[in-house]
Amino acid sequence: MAASRQSGRAQSDGVIRWRFAPFEELTPREVHDLLQLRAEVFVVEQDCPFQDMDGVDPDSWHLLGRRGDVLIAYCRMIPAGIKFAEPSIGRVVTLPALRRTGCGRELMAEALRRADTLWPGRSIRIGAQHRLERFYEDFGFATASEPYIEDGIPHIEMLRPASGALETTARKAGQK
Repeated sequence: MAASRQSGRAQSDGVIRWRFAPFEELTPREVHDLLQLRAEVFVVEQDCPFQDMDGVDPDSWHLLGRRGDVLIAYCRMIPAGIKFAEPSIGRVVTLPALRRTGCGRELMAEALRRADTLWPGRSIRIGAQHRLERFYEDFGFATASEPYIEDGIPHIEMLRPASGALETTARKAGQK
């Protein structure tokens, strides 16, 4: 399956088809694909053995982006009170072959649109890999903690205030 992920099929027509659903509405294939992509990047590529299946998925909403039949982008959206006091976005991941193509920016813009619908008027907090701080700043997030180590990787908490206008942050992200 890894060979097909690397193929041109993932770049078929360039259009990302989004699916947004709570865990109980995901198909077995969708659960398989999202766990496979998360393991490919967070465990294998980053050489970081950790407990990815942390019990949060059943309480979360899941945003899956596909080109053709290939999952190329994914994140989960976690209600307030589970990871942080605020709602959060986590496990943000794109297919390695599509990095630096804007796919990650499309994923975050879509995730924030969905967050604004799910949790209108709410701030969003994330635990971001420290090396991605500037990426998330482009979407209106500001550093909200000192760096800390999680699973052997430097992280920071970042907060996107409720007053941040999505149109402004998406427009700024599109200019990068």
